[in-house]
Amino acid sequence: MFTGIIEYIGRVVALTQSGGKGELRVAIGPLAEGTRIGDSINVNGACLTVTRISSELAEFDVSGETLRVSTTGALRPGAEVNLERALRVGDRLGGHFVLGHVDSTGTIAAITKSTAQVTLKVNAPPQVIAQIIPKGSIAVDGISLTVAELAGDAFSVAIIPHTFANTTLRGKAAGDRVNLELDMIGKYVARLMGRASASTPGEGNLSEEFLAEHGFK
Repeated sequence: MFTGIIEYIGRVVALTQSGGKGELRVAIGPLAEGTRIGDSINVNGACLTVTRISSELAEFDVSGETLRVSTTGALRPGAEVNLERALRVGDRLGGHFVLGHVDSTGTIAAITKSTAQVTLKVNAPPQVIAQIIPKGSIAVDGISLTVAELAGDAFSVAIIPHTFANTTLRGKAAGDRVNLELDMIGKYVARLMGRASASTPGEGNLSEEFLAEHGFK
């Protein structure tokens, strides 16, 4: 579990792919202190497990599914990546609940800068757009952001200067792909609504009884 608050910008050392899977090596800087084999680190929005740690260099196995649904497979040596260690019980939750399970990728349509903020417009697949709500949360390359606007096949997020300067967004441009993770709670609600509609044809609405049956009391 993560919060979407980036701790450090790491740098890719190497990515090798074979047999449908990959091995990623990243210089994680000060995050190496206290990091152990088996720990989870969110790398650009993808939750990866540390398989080896040496000085400030961490290695991760990357599954075929992660390569398929995220931008991880396109990483090259020298590329910057957003890093966040797993949330510990008792930590402040500064962003929102992020699992590090990338749902899909989007493409940056435009970046508009002003003195107060940076507005990022992202084109996303229909199945992603369908589960986004204005003022809801979304993780973009692992960064917890609030949806400012939703229009057609795109959504926009307003980013404060601090976040822009201290994440990999500072180096992004129109046309770049980004990893997207929808809000976990929203996904559960959407799933339950689909099951409710299937079990009660013609109604399509949740009932108090259905919610109580599935733990929402």
